[in-house]
Amino acid sequence: MKFAVVICAGALLFASGAAAEEGGKAISKTTISFGTATPGGGFPLYGNAFAEAMNAADPTLSIEPRNTKGSSENIPLLEAGTIDIATVAGEPTYEALKGIGRPPATKLKILTAMYSSPGMFVVRADSPYRTIRDLVGQPIAFGAKGSGLPILSRYVLDGIGLKQDEDFKSIYLDRAGDGPAMVQDGRAAALWGAGIGWPGFTAMADSATGARFIAPSAEEIARILARHSFLKPLTIPANSYPKQSEPIASVGSWSYILVRESLPDDVAYRMARTLHAIEATFCNKLAQACETTAKNTLAAAPDVALIHPGVLKYLRELGVAK
Repeated sequence: MKFAVVICAGALLFASGAAAEEGGKAISKTTISFGTATPGGGFPLYGNAFAEAMNAADPTLSIEPRNTKGSSENIPLLEAGTIDIATVAGEPTYEALKGIGRPPATKLKILTAMYSSPGMFVVRADSPYRTIRDLVGQPIAFGAKGSGLPILSRYVLDGIGLKQDEDFKSIYLDRAGDGPAMVQDGRAAALWGAGIGWPGFTAMADSATGARFIAPSAEEIARILARHSFLKPLTIPANSYPKQSEPIASVGSWSYILVRESLPDDVAYRMARTLHAIEATFCNKLAQACETTAKNTLAAAPDVALIHPGVLKYLRELGVAK
């Protein structure tokens, strides 16, 4: 559904329901189509929580999440104006903004930085594999087709001299949620994922088989960052997952909510104002949303000019941006 401002007169109804009311009077309602990813992954989890929190905080907004194939589909959908906003992983964002493999560079803009995404593998607790190189030659579930996770893993592996589709038996999932079961029953030796509160990691850690996480070593992290400087050293804090008693150092990037280039400034401004007024509420709703802050958006943006002008206006009013 494309963006639309619906002026409600009398008892006018529209596809998503009756017009919002304030003081007994109908008010205009803005419907936002929000692309996320395949069921069972981190983006739908975040996207649904985002929509619920935003819609509750601002009755003039109707943010409607929809499942997509993930980051690689969300970017062209945004560029075509088929959706208004979408979750996009850091690596596809970087490639699109730089025009890598797809000239010219995209003109999409950033609404907010979502959360940092340190990448790592997870195996069964009884698995013999303990390092990334132990996994060479094994069947590995690298994430859903079209998602940003396989792109992140490709950069990470390239940084230590490995090729994802040559050195591993790569598995690309139709649904992100299928990965944990494949590791538990032996169809895959490991599952690749990223971030805090990622559903695949949680499912593995909570399973009867238990889980062990495998991240790059300190020496491998240095090699990855030297080769791909847009990636950042990131840490998954202790106790982010069941029985994970120690912090895990890795590399990764920030995921974003991107918006179509033509999203009106006033709509982007209103969404930013609503979002950052409920930072604490959103954090309480979802652990990874604790990183969705105005300060992090400014810090995580590759360039301030890539933030939507309406959002930047609000960040300046807030005193976060100059």
